[in-house]
Amino acid sequence: MTTGKINVSVENIFPLIKKFLYSDHEIFLRELISNGTDATLKLKHLTSIGEAKVEYGNPIIEIKIDKEGKKLHIIDQGLGMTADEVEKYINQVAFSGAEEFLDKYKDSAKDSGIIGHFGLGFYSAFMVAEKVEIITKSFKDEPAAHWTCDGSPEFTLEPADKTTRGTEIILHIAEDSLEFLEEFKIRELLNKYNKFMPIPIKFGTKTETLTKPEDAPEDYKPETIEVDNIINNPNPAWTKIPTDLTDEDYKKFYHELYPMQFEEPLFHIHLNVDYPFNLTGILYFPKLGADLQIQKDKIQLYQNQVYVTDNVEGIVPEFLMMLRGVVDSPDIPLNVSRSGLQADSAVKKISNYITRKVADKLKSLFNENREDFEKKWNDIKIVLEYGMLSEDKFYEKAGAFVLYPTVDDKFFTLDELKENLKDKQTDKDGKLVVLYAGNKEAQHSYIEIAKEKGYEVLLLDSPIISHLIQKIEGDNKDLTFVRVDSDHIDNLIKKEETTISKLSEEEQTSLKTVLETIVPKQNYSVQLEAMDSQAAPFIITQPEFMRRMKEMSQSGGGGMFGMGNMPEMYNLVVNTNSDLATTILNTEDKSAQESLVKQALDLAKLSQNLLKGEALTAFVKRSFDLIK
Repeated sequence: MTTGKINVSVENIFPLIKKFLYSDHEIFLRELISNGTDATLKLKHLTSIGEAKVEYGNPIIEIKIDKEGKKLHIIDQGLGMTADEVEKYINQVAFSGAEEFLDKYKDSAKDSGIIGHFGLGFYSAFMVAEKVEIITKSFKDEPAAHWTCDGSPEFTLEPADKTTRGTEIILHIAEDSLEFLEEFKIRELLNKYNKFMPIPIKFGTKTETLTKPEDAPEDYKPETIEVDNIINNPNPAWTKIPTDLTDEDYKKFYHELYPMQFEEPLFHIHLNVDYPFNLTGILYFPKLGADLQIQKDKIQLYQNQVYVTDNVEGIVPEFLMMLRGVVDSPDIPLNVSRSGLQADSAVKKISNYITRKVADKLKSLFNENREDFEKKWNDIKIVLEYGMLSEDKFYEKAGAFVLYPTVDDKFFTLDELKENLKDKQTDKDGKLVVLYAGNKEAQHSYIEIAKEKGYEVLLLDSPIISHLIQKIEGDNKDLTFVRVDSDHIDNLIKKEETTISKLSEEEQTSLKTVLETIVPKQNYSVQLEAMDSQAAPFIITQPEFMRRMKEMSQSGGGGMFGMGNMPEMYNLVVNTNSDLATTILNTEDKSAQESLVKQALDLAKLSQNLLKGEALTAFVKRSFDLIK
């Protein structure tokens, strides 16, 4: 037996390890299993090239709890180590790595944005253990070794009687970490970090019922056997070739990733690239409504099938954060801060690749089955519209598949929209006017007036639409979007012909004076328009510019400072060719005149869903009085 001192200059490195990493101490198990996996995969490689003259077999990694002895065992059947290798890799390399890590980060706050602690490796065991043992036998024909360390820089190294290849690590769990002797806790950690590790992981056994033989007698009692309880899937879908998988395989994997998700994903995108970086993964489009709901099922980041985090900000483009799935890459640096991550050139390339791949997939889905794509549009549009706003590369490709639906459930791409609308909806200045509604029910009367003229009305109802149409208008000089209730239809698409007013200029001035004394100035600006005599006498509109700026201000970014808090301002458009305008003008009884104006204003408000509360109650009462 030899005893010695681990060659580290920091005398109290173990308390430091424990203290510094305490907030994340559960990762010790991930690290130790990762080490066991590496040792097993290295052996596989050495046997495949003939350098290790041993049988690879079907190795597993086993986790065992000894609750009474307060011990946790992690056992692999990998390369194993000789006594010299233990001396080199554990006493020298591992602890110099520990020292370097602590030196680099000891001044940082615990949550300084380090998103992974890969490379902590073996010494993370001391976060939960007061003593650690290693019993290991190399694949080389050399004696087994037994290393022990009690959390001080002293260690012992002696021969062991282990006869099978591989390494067993025994953690003597510290009093403040006894939760790691609970079966449910270990199962939870294995499920979180090791669900898709490439080597089978055994945790206990389970009972399986054997299939009933065909010639079994009637009183046959089913036979059961105890089998290894393998808790992981070593060959998850993202590691396979896309052509080897069916739609059913992708759906099955989705539910394996998110067991609590009962809805099927709309479609998937399989990522697979090995140059200029390595990346595999599968992204799923879940069913999304118009509201940007907080999402609990996030995209998971893996490194060589080891779970790292579900905080993939900076790696996955922001607009795709609403998707679900897996991204696995050995090329993502995991020991850097968030800001460092976003500046990393490899990470930028990965983010750009994902954007391009998603755009290409959407284009092919659109081309292959447009009808199906249209059916799914409302469930995916918020992601795509956000992508157009936030990623220029995505915006450039979006014209090929982003849709603009009408209130009658027709779907146009932007080019189709221009082609279909140009004959009827180009105004006298040569500008194409695209009419849209934000709410089919609330703006119904305005939509009907536009449709009577033969105009198409789009239904654009997502919370960020004002930002998006602003961007599209900026890139298409002769195109403008206006909401269908933002003015009278003849003003929205101005043609050459004008309607003559049957009221003289003097009468119009008198009418405007009367209206302005009765209609509240703080909310309404009175406009007189000569329209078709059959058109509504009073119409309430909200100027496109004002409303759009207010919406943009409320949904963040854009808009004028403080516009989100401005009172709502509307135009009251009065049709001077309506019989009601003439009646109001010719009514000499001031009280009757005021009642007419208020009733007409309330009717106009009602059509815009603006009549509420006390005002609505008064209107209903007044209306009943009129029909007594």
